[in-house]
Amino acid sequence: MASNTGRQAPKPAISRNRLLGTAGLAWMFDAMDVGILSFVIAALAVDWALTPGEMGWIGSVNSIGMAVGAFAFGILADRIGRKNVFILTLVLFSLASGLSAATTGLAAFLVLRFIVGAGLGGELPVASTLVSESVGAKERGRVVVLLESFWAGGWLIAALISYFVIPEYGWRIALILTALPALYAIYLRIHLPDSPEFTAKKEKRGSIGGNMKALFSAKYRRATIMLWIVWFTVVFSYYGMFLWLPSVMVMKGFDMIHSFGYVLLMTLAQLPGYFTAAWLIEKIGRKFVLSVFMIGTAISALVFGNADMTWLLLTAGAFLSFFNLGAWGALYAYSPEQYPTVIRGTGTGTAAAVGRIGGIFGPLLVGSLAGAGVGLGPIFSIFTGAVLIGVAAVLILGTETKQIELE
Repeated sequence: MASNTGRQAPKPAISRNRLLGTAGLAWMFDAMDVGILSFVIAALAVDWALTPGEMGWIGSVNSIGMAVGAFAFGILADRIGRKNVFILTLVLFSLASGLSAATTGLAAFLVLRFIVGAGLGGELPVASTLVSESVGAKERGRVVVLLESFWAGGWLIAALISYFVIPEYGWRIALILTALPALYAIYLRIHLPDSPEFTAKKEKRGSIGGNMKALFSAKYRRATIMLWIVWFTVVFSYYGMFLWLPSVMVMKGFDMIHSFGYVLLMTLAQLPGYFTAAWLIEKIGRKFVLSVFMIGTAISALVFGNADMTWLLLTAGAFLSFFNLGAWGALYAYSPEQYPTVIRGTGTGTAAAVGRIGGIFGPLLVGSLAGAGVGLGPIFSIFTGAVLIGVAAVLILGTETKQIELE
């Protein structure tokens, strides 16, 4: 946990803006790949005549890989450093993403999506940990949320590529376009210094088993349980809703081009969601921002699932993007602050891994229930309930860490 009496963090060896830009670009390319997948699923359903269950598995196998990657690479980050894992995961992710464009069948596509997920799942919690450890307490939360805002930029680019490229040139070209820029991010990361906190504590790093045991010690048990619940509910609802968003629009009667266009409009609301969360998180605190934005997500999901008019559907979808992605930003800022440096990668990565288990079940749930003829209203009500459970965990078990020095 963070501490008011801990020593001041070492002065970072890289400027805040350069660190944010370097990490943010890679974050954006990751978001492009996840974002494009939701549109690719809709296109593959037509090209490969996929059932709703098979469509759900594409999203879920990506989350299986993310769960494995978050757990394994989170632990590894406490052993070999944040920067090394940062580079390794991006190489893994970009190569597998590019190769997936060459697949001709569902089985090979699923294998490569698992590898993409492993790289992506390992990278995101390690990136937020690196930035959190390299920025001063007074602006740490805001900078981490701004890092998360690059995700919205990646989703917007993915939506633009999907709208203009997939109908005309196909989903393979779209996947290649999202994989190639990641190579540039690899070049940028090579010149990125490691976390000053990790470098200062290298000699104190513990064993893998000892680090895992520490997560459930008396001092950190409450924070660990809280993070696991919140990560599970947020990721379960996000991947269940957003990976299916273009397909849901098709289910509601829109053709593919109109569906992609409407999702693009909804995606625009992600950026103000991030920026609002970034402004509030240092003004009011992590618990408030995370709780309020999760409540907004729950209400928006309920309205979206039951909307039967286009204007209401678009409005609810925009609010869903605004609140859900703002909550993600707050969660990434909040998670690394729960642990000391020597177990921060393990704690954050393990929480993210538990969350990715939720990401496995979310898309499968939508596919199985839709295939069984269940309406979108009841399906989205399940996500509303899940998010509210996460809100309860934050309010009951969470502690405020605003502008507190990391331990």
